[in-house]
Amino acid sequence: MTSLRETLKSVKDISHLLKKFNSPTSLCTSNDWTSFLKSISALLHVNKILEVGVSESLREHMRRFNLDIIEKAGLCISTELDYVFELAIGVIDVTRSKEKGYQTLVKEGFCAELDELRQIYEELPEFLQEVSSMELEHFSHLQKEKLPPFIVYIQQIGYLMCIFGEKLDEAALNRLPEFEFAFSDMEGDTKRSFYHTPKTRELDNLLGDIYHKILDMERAIIRDLLSHILLFSAHLLKAVNFVAELDCILSLACVAHQNNYVRPVLTMESVLDIRNGRHVLQEMAVDTFIPNDTEINDNGRIHIITGPNYSGKSIYVKQVALIVFLSHIGSFVPADSATIGLTDRIFCAMGSKFMTAEQSTFMIDLHQVGMMLRQATSRSLCLLDEFGKGTLTEDGIGLLGGTISHFATCNEPPRVLVCTHLTELLNESCLPISEKIKFYTMSVLRPDTGSANMEEIVFLYRLIPGQTLLSYGLHCALLAGVPEEVVKRAVIVLDAFESNNNIDKLNLDNISSQDQAFKDAVEKFLALDTSKSDIRAFFQDMFTS
Repeated sequence: MTSLRETLKSVKDISHLLKKFNSPTSLCTSNDWTSFLKSISALLHVNKILEVGVSESLREHMRRFNLDIIEKAGLCISTELDYVFELAIGVIDVTRSKEKGYQTLVKEGFCAELDELRQIYEELPEFLQEVSSMELEHFSHLQKEKLPPFIVYIQQIGYLMCIFGEKLDEAALNRLPEFEFAFSDMEGDTKRSFYHTPKTRELDNLLGDIYHKILDMERAIIRDLLSHILLFSAHLLKAVNFVAELDCILSLACVAHQNNYVRPVLTMESVLDIRNGRHVLQEMAVDTFIPNDTEINDNGRIHIITGPNYSGKSIYVKQVALIVFLSHIGSFVPADSATIGLTDRIFCAMGSKFMTAEQSTFMIDLHQVGMMLRQATSRSLCLLDEFGKGTLTEDGIGLLGGTISHFATCNEPPRVLVCTHLTELLNESCLPISEKIKFYTMSVLRPDTGSANMEEIVFLYRLIPGQTLLSYGLHCALLAGVPEEVVKRAVIVLDAFESNNNIDKLNLDNISSQDQAFKDAVEKFLALDTSKSDIRAFFQDMFTS
């Protein structure tokens, strides 16, 4: 398996490369060809591994589970890929550009005319140096002390005589009647002037723009190669789709082996029976993960889960959805055992906020619940996490209660998991009395129920039958790092609210001194006799004090 997975890493996005090959405006680089050739080679190697690298016992095991991977590989990775690979490596040399220092891909020996042009181009610097030396014998008066003139080749312009320094004056040009000024530029602090001369014109006629001749010839050869390769696009895409599927299967198998997943049992019955289910991601992020059971059958298809914040309600409902999803894509699942009824849809109203959405979180929840109510069937799984919290408590209770009542009155309701802190919903008048509704809570350990010390609370993350009316929000605030003085003040406010008493004013030194200052100012105002006192002096004294 290790060899197979390493080989699959070399398979690149061939569909993208084929689109690029087929585009008349795209230029294929050496990196593109490297990726293409490595991918074809890897595809052929995958087929070879499956042909000779799989033991007979493993083949028998695969046949028992109706896994036709080896047979499918032979059909998808056909001999046409061998032909495409041989065709490409017969023309393309992906290392040539790096070795030669310019853009060239066609293998040496493929085209004699192209090889001749490339040899001339690669030897051009030495050749131009010799020609420059011969020319200087005729124009010795142009030589400078350190930087003599020389002939250069500039792509798309041609051959020019480069003279360092200022542009030649009229007197000098009169002695050189066939010199024609082209342009000037600067190289660092040195000015250069370029001229057409009889020799450069001769080189233009003899060699021309040799670099672009090479490029044009190579592009024509490569375009012809691509036209042949594109004839096998269907075979290439078929092979890539197969190895993509194989890669998914291997990844699922590897994760299942590493994390002790089990094979789920899929059934036509609309049930869920999960023993010691776990969250596929959360268990990797914590030292100890507490698994939970899930049992949804005809009697009790709606589970209402209450419990404190931080107790694991959301993780639990998400883990159920993930286990159902994984079982339907052919994966093993994180549980001790799992019997999963075939599911047509998984509906979620989890309070998600999309960054691009132009709606509030509550409005998004309403749309999701509306879709759930309209489209859910008896084979659907519906998740509602804190639905109704984004509006007034009374409205939220009504909406959630109405949603649950709708499901409870259906002849064949979907499987529903509801997490909520709206404990008013537990009142008998809010929900219908139905065997389809079951109540669960997340267990909490609190040694002394009358203790005011919130630090004694321990979340057990275990789902148990029952209900709870407490959220332990203040304890969660401490766990989240909210300052202790803020939490203590919250306790005072909460106690006063529950006992229907007035809330005592917060008594801090800075607030008390400020209150006293305000009180003194009021008393001074009341004692002020405007007919006998200097108002200006009064205010100056008050504000300075």
